[in-house]
Formats: sequence, C-alpha cells, structure tokens
Amino acid sequence: MSEHRASIRWNRNGAVFTDERYSRGHTWSFDGGIEVHASASPHVVPLPLSVAEAVDPEEAFVAALASCHMLWFLSIAAKRGFAVDRYGDEASGLLAKNSEGQLALTRVVLRPEVAFAPGKRPSAEEHAAMHHEAHELCFLARSVKCDLRCEAKDVSSA
Repeated sequence: MSEHRASIRWNRNGAVFTDERYSRGHTWSFDGGIEVHASASPHVVPLPLSVAEAVDPEEAFVAALASCHMLWFLSIAAKRGFAVDRYGDEASGLLAKNSEGQLALTRVVLRPEVAFAPGKRPSAEEHAAMHHEAHELCFLARSVKCDLRCEAKDVSSA
C-alpha cells in the first residue's frame, strides 16, 4: 500500500469573494518540487474567473487515466519483448449528466498510438490484448465508474 499526496493552494488576493467573482486559479504542488497552474475549466466557470491556460481537474483526470494506461502498456510490452519507439494518446473526456442527473465525466476515451521498433512486433491480437491487460491493471481505471474506453492504434512503419 502507498499514499499519494498533492498540495493545492489558492488565495483570494483581495477579491470580494462573496459576490462569487473570485479567480479560480490555483496551484498544484507535487513531491519532487513540480508545480502546476490549475483552474476551474472555462466550460464550467466563465472567463475571466477561470484561467484558460491552466490545467483543470477534468483535463487532469483524463491525463491521469491515459498516463496510467500508458505506463502499464509499456511495462507489458517490455516484458513480452516488444520494443516501443513512441507512444502518444489524444485522450478525451465527456462532461455530461450521469444516470443520477448530475454532471460527471461520463466517458473517457483513450486513443493510444503505438510505434513499435523494427524487429519483433505484436500481432493485432497481441496488441489489443496488451491494451486490455493494461486497462485491467491500471489502478486508476479500476477506481472510476465512468465508461472508460481505449481505442488503440499501431502506428509503426511497416
């Protein structure tokens, strides 16, 4: 078992606050010293009260799921002797009303594109099986209840 932490910091910076016209911009800090500028999504809180250039929680959720899947996939490919040259993903999440009528990320679609090195390459079935296994092993995928999909592509040059 392990514990994972993030520090979240926000300041009112003189805004009235009770009029609900305060900035949603804040900072996420992680071990190792990295800081990320974060904000509510402009789709949820209109500009200028949100910060379009910052990462919003919904984007971070999608990125975390895609990253977890990728890390497991790379591990599985390495163990099976398939060298991966590149891995990219244009993941997306849909914020919509769930079955209880509440806004939620109801679907996340991963679209990994994998380029394998020349030599030993997986068959289409092996490639799909590695993504399925990565999905099954991903701690985050097991932690969410939304419809989480993976639409993988092998983009290796023939």
